[in-house]
Amino acid sequence: MDYTTLASADSVTKTMSALAAHNFMPQSVETKENALAKIKDLIPAGSSIMNGASRTLEQIGFVDYLKAGEHGWNNLHAAILMETDPEKQARLRRESVTSDFYLGSAHAVTETGELFFASNSGSQLPYLAFTSRNIILVVGTHKIVPTLKEANDRLEGHILALEDERMKQVYGYGTAHHKTLILHSENPAIGRQVHVIFVNEVLGF
Repeated sequence: MDYTTLASADSVTKTMSALAAHNFMPQSVETKENALAKIKDLIPAGSSIMNGASRTLEQIGFVDYLKAGEHGWNNLHAAILMETDPEKQARLRRESVTSDFYLGSAHAVTETGELFFASNSGSQLPYLAFTSRNIILVVGTHKIVPTLKEANDRLEGHILALEDERMKQVYGYGTAHHKTLILHSENPAIGRQVHVIFVNEVLGF
């Protein structure tokens, strides 16, 4: 199966309707530049932000924008990477789970309104599941699948091999699928906002 084909307009509309019914906040843009502009609009100055490793965030220019340091946000990820003491760095990572915003992508989004994530270590899952009050996910529409079964098929048949190769190139070792998180819906009583920005471009795996 080709997992790099962009979803049809009807599929995107169906998916966004299902996500909205599950108390997520979907929107659609045409380009990666539009996606970065949306992020800038969503995050107020002074907010603490954390982001996971994400090819999508790299491709839309978000990582470079962070490194430029002109955003006015409290970049927790940068502070973690700058810390050379292992114990202090571990403490900063634990503290970062209460960031005002967490940014990343999803491995798949279903037309029935679920967000699907897989992880090796699980380090990004607390933010996504509960601790960050605002989530921003940037998702190329090629990641839209009909159901959760296809979401897992996409992971096993497409993403894992590509991520394993990326990890070997960057870190010298591969990856494995140890943990899965599925956001079926968001409880409005918690008061979180989960933004899903669909982009009509192939971004990430």
